[in-house]
Amino acid sequence: MNLLTQFAQAAEPASGDVFAALGIDWMMLIFQTIAFVILVWLLGKFVYPILMKTVDARQAEIEAGSKAAAEAEKQATEAKQAVDKLMQQARRDATDIVTTAKEEASAAIEAAEAKSKTRAERIVADAHVQIEKDIVAAKKALHNETLELVALATEKVVGKTVTAKVDDAVIAAAVKGAK
Repeated sequence: MNLLTQFAQAAEPASGDVFAALGIDWMMLIFQTIAFVILVWLLGKFVYPILMKTVDARQAEIEAGSKAAAEAEKQATEAKQAVDKLMQQARRDATDIVTTAKEEASAAIEAAEAKSKTRAERIVADAHVQIEKDIVAAKKALHNETLELVALATEKVVGKTVTAKVDDAVIAAAVKGAK
C-alpha cells in the first residue's frame, strides 16, 4: 500500500512543474548543457583536427597506392607489349635463320653434287685415256703378233727362212694387203 501511495503522489503534478514531476533538476540540466558545449568545443579544437589529419593522411596514402597500382598496371601492360614485340621479332629472326640454313644447305648440296660430277667426269676421262692407251698397246701387240704369224706362214710356204730384209718386205706387203 505504501508503494501505491508513492506512485500516486509522484503522478500528481506539484505546483504545475512538469520538469520536477519528471525528476529533472534545472540546475543540473544547465550545468550538463554547459559541460556538453565545452566538451564539443574541446573535441572540435583538439581532437577533431588530429582525427581529420589522420583521415586525410590515410586518404592520401590510399590515393597514392591507387595511383601506384594504376602506374604498375600501365607498366605491366607496356612490358607485356614489349615482350610480345620481342617474341614476334625473335620468331621472325628464327624463321630467317631457318630459311638461311636451308638455303646454305641447298647450296652446299649443289656444290657437293657439282664437285662429285666434276670428279666423276675426270675419272671417266682418265678411264677413256687409259682405255685409249690400252687399245694402242693392244694394237701394237696384235701388230707384232701378226708380223710373227706372217713370218711363220711365209717360212712354211717358202720352206726356208728368208733374210730379215726380205722377210720384213714380204710382211709389210702382206699387212698392207690385209688392211
